Amino acid sequence: MLVIDQLTKRYGDFTAVNGLSLKIPAGTIHGFLGPNGAGKTTTMKMVCGLISPTAGRITVDGLDVREQALEVKRRLGYVPDRPHVYERLSALEYMYFVAGLYSLSEAEAKQRSGEFLALFGLTEVQDHLVESFSHGMKQRLVMASVLMHRPKLMVVDEPMVGLDPQGARLLKDVLKREARENGMTIILSTHTLEVADEVCDAITVIHRGRIIAQGTPSELREQTGTEGKRLEEVFLLLTAEAEADVQAS
Repeated sequence: MLVIDQLTKRYGDFTAVNGLSLKIPAGTIHGFLGPNGAGKTTTMKMVCGLISPTAGRITVDGLDVREQALEVKRRLGYVPDRPHVYERLSALEYMYFVAGLYSLSEAEAKQRSGEFLALFGLTEVQDHLVESFSHGMKQRLVMASVLMHRPKLMVVDEPMVGLDPQGARLLKDVLKREARENGMTIILSTHTLEVADEVCDAITVIHRGRIIAQGTPSELREQTGTEGKRLEEVFLLLTAEAEADVQAS
């Protein structure tokens, strides 16, 4: 579904992403883990076509992200770490606005708006202006709107920021349902390692723009000899070793 081949992004003398290659099959949830500044968000924005790579190639559903950008965007949904919404619209108006961007019919817009606002617990406030919403409510609204056009690939950056425990539980359930039942491919970046451990089929650990480990949570534990340990300990060990290698070189 998603193929990343030798992806590189440089800003002057600084290399944010360095020769990253990855294949993610359809219907799976893939986690990107790494310290701040590792290149996770830069990679995800390149997948979405928001940043142009310096080198390398990305394909989504067989389509080149740069050469067939519009077709890729029709198949893709993006949830940034900070929700960006038009705050002078009501939640329902915002959903209709997004439906219009993807040329959904009036009937589809009405049906799916109701479905996803209800799913994320926003029906009672659907006529309220978004400016009155908390950060967590805005995050749920963005997630609801992204699902409107039923994307084949969803890119989610720090999905749990601002969500209360109930909202976080709901989001995890929705992500797993979309992947397992609807065949959606999901890539997510998170610092909440318990979330990655619970929902991700596979994980890529990035450090200084390079991949330092890949595999299922169980495989990462086997690779590091940390069976039975929390994913946090696996992550800290991997990144500490990678940083030591950098300092020694």
